[in-house]
Amino acid sequence: MSEAYMCTLFVFVFFFIIYNFYCDKLMWPSLIKKAKEGGLDVIETYVFWNSHEPHYRQYDFTGNLDLVRFIKTVQNEGLKAMLRIGPYVCAEWNYGGFPVWLHNIPGIEFRTNNAQFEHEMKNFTTLIVDMMNHEKLFASQGGPIILAQIENEYGNIMSSYGDDGKKYVDWCVNLAQSYQVGIPWVMCQQDDAPDPMLNSCNGFYCDQFYPNSQNKPKMFKNWGGQIPHRTAEDVAFAVARFFQYGGTYQNYYMYHGGTNFGRTSGGPYITTSYDYDAPLDEYGNLNQPKWGHLKKLHEVLKSIEDVLVNGHRRDVEYGNMVTATIYSHGGKSACFLGNANNSYDASINFQNNQYNVPAWSVSILPDCSNEAYSTAKVNVQTSVMVMKENEAADNDDESYNLKWQWRHEPFEQMKNGKILGNVALSAPQLLDQKVVTNGTTDYLWYITSVNVDDNIWTKKDVQLRINTNGHILHAFVNGKHAGSQYAKNGQYQFSFETNVTLKAGTNEISLLSATVGLPNYGAYFDNVEVGVGGPIHLVTHDESGDEVVKNITNNVWNYKIGLHGENAKHYEMNSLGWLKTGLPTDRIFTWYKTKFNSPVGNDPVAVDLSGLGKGQAWVNGNNIGRYWPTYLADDNGCSSTCDFRGAYTSSKCATGCGKPTQQWYHIPRSFLNDEEENELMGGHPFNIKFATVTIGNICANAYEGNTLELSCHENQVISEFKFVSFGQPQGQCGSFTKSKCEAPNTLQHLKKKCLGKSKCSVHVSEKNLGATGCKVEQNRLAVEAICTIPVNYYAKKK
Repeated sequence: MSEAYMCTLFVFVFFFIIYNFYCDKLMWPSLIKKAKEGGLDVIETYVFWNSHEPHYRQYDFTGNLDLVRFIKTVQNEGLKAMLRIGPYVCAEWNYGGFPVWLHNIPGIEFRTNNAQFEHEMKNFTTLIVDMMNHEKLFASQGGPIILAQIENEYGNIMSSYGDDGKKYVDWCVNLAQSYQVGIPWVMCQQDDAPDPMLNSCNGFYCDQFYPNSQNKPKMFKNWGGQIPHRTAEDVAFAVARFFQYGGTYQNYYMYHGGTNFGRTSGGPYITTSYDYDAPLDEYGNLNQPKWGHLKKLHEVLKSIEDVLVNGHRRDVEYGNMVTATIYSHGGKSACFLGNANNSYDASINFQNNQYNVPAWSVSILPDCSNEAYSTAKVNVQTSVMVMKENEAADNDDESYNLKWQWRHEPFEQMKNGKILGNVALSAPQLLDQKVVTNGTTDYLWYITSVNVDDNIWTKKDVQLRINTNGHILHAFVNGKHAGSQYAKNGQYQFSFETNVTLKAGTNEISLLSATVGLPNYGAYFDNVEVGVGGPIHLVTHDESGDEVVKNITNNVWNYKIGLHGENAKHYEMNSLGWLKTGLPTDRIFTWYKTKFNSPVGNDPVAVDLSGLGKGQAWVNGNNIGRYWPTYLADDNGCSSTCDFRGAYTSSKCATGCGKPTQQWYHIPRSFLNDEEENELMGGHPFNIKFATVTIGNICANAYEGNTLELSCHENQVISEFKFVSFGQPQGQCGSFTKSKCEAPNTLQHLKKKCLGKSKCSVHVSEKNLGATGCKVEQNRLAVEAICTIPVNYYAKKK
């Protein structure tokens, strides 16, 4: 990478997003357009090795995996792209993005100075680079890709690999540079990234990060974290403060997280939803106010781009974590007023003017005089999203009178001494689940037989004791369910004990091990064993009460990969053999199927799977992910209020305590048949319902001097105002109250301006809304309105 190219790179203040392009491809144009409207310049995506090479040298770039099409879609919208090849990605993705077959190559060691691993990594990375080169997608060819990444977050764990870790980093650098693609390469979270690689920072706040060379720009990867809510004010504060202290490239993780369809989520125990509380939610809706608040920040920063990039910076310290920053260039100046104190607002005199800087905020003064933006003052609407019950195309309520069919998943694995079905292999030992399944399924059967003749085994209580590496274990003895257990509290190794009854002669013991996403992070995460690790004992007592142990760990174990229904593809549309009568409702290992009509309109579709146990669900043959609504969040740690001030942590502003971690599951419109019925597989006949995701209420509390934009979904209108007050209203959305002073005719003004419309804008000022009589520096306009679909909408659609 030449210095001339880097100088060209510095001309812009870039806003990146990391985007999961492996979502529904029909959503790509809309999502990318919304990102552009939000003020972003560059779309980032990982490249998941295990999705593109699920089996050795068998590649898939079709459908939602069409990487070239995705990059060209970005290009068609006029945006740039960053390609994070990795091929290790983390991303809470199954096995960190590595294909499991890689683990089973003899002599391989992941992410270190190992010839076998480097050979496979080079093969896949070269495949991706050549594909981009062939399509002329690199910026040096006139394409949109301006940055590429190799490896990911290796600096966090490199010390665990000793000298071989450093050698591996050097090898990665040499590999990337050998491609000569004419664009810079990035190493994320790699403080000692060798020149000319760019190093970057991961964290909630990276304003104090500086690259390891003066010739490298300052980059930031903003982790939203696996949390229910991080406030718009706090995200904006982190971004503005980053630019206050010399940042040039801001990357949001995530701007749109989407859905981990199928078995792609890792962890273990990462949910199917990867919403991330991102500016664009899981369904592609604007997450307001976060999207709008950041959009305004981007607009202000871009307006002073030339001064920020080329200007001289000077800081003025006021004490108590309050700093003014002045950028000057070409006779122009731009200023930031930052207050990192999490409790006290600051009143400062800056350049002979008095300013109030709220706690934990940054104010931006593009001309060093007038405040154009404050991270603490949100002047955009809050959209309260709701799940609207399915208005089926024929409006006959058929969606709530679902007709269910079912079929049993057999768990008897042996009959008359013979194994039923296909045995993958047999071995006198317990094997790691990854070794046997190659990652093709969550499920592996461990089957053996035990001969007993002594009365102490047949006439007394016998206990089956199993040590397992989880994540879930189901035990069966002689075709009967003996018990189940799953790992809790992050302890994925656990002991299972249950009482069983043995018969004289041969006894069948069948253990079904299930994983819920393979590990995706940490040194040597690839070697973390899953499945039944043992030891396995049968325990009873003799006549004197002494314990008698039969160790069956080294029995001959027969391995069957996957469930029968998986292998028989019960989830495919129009599969045969389903029963219509005798529907079981409280029985494990049962497949269920029903038909439903597609919801009317274009709003995103979701299905409520509350009331189920654990499993997977398919719609028209498409796997919409793992479900587990019986796994409830902890009862403690939630709050009805959320103070944006102070450093964000994963436990801050949590919601949903005591409720299912995930209740609603995204069904992309492309999975549905518009003119025909749709099939849902894998559910339970009760409590399932379909809905569209739409706006219920919109709220705002905008400061005087701003223009407030109110907007429903395109198929909705503003039908009613529940609250309107211009003055000094108190409270928050859903609980606004009026103050003693307010403009008297604000409600009438908003009704005239907005009722019956999908969107409207209101300039917040006394000139426009009337005098308030409030003796304050700034009045505010508080609004709560209802969005509804017009009564004739469905008639038009039918």
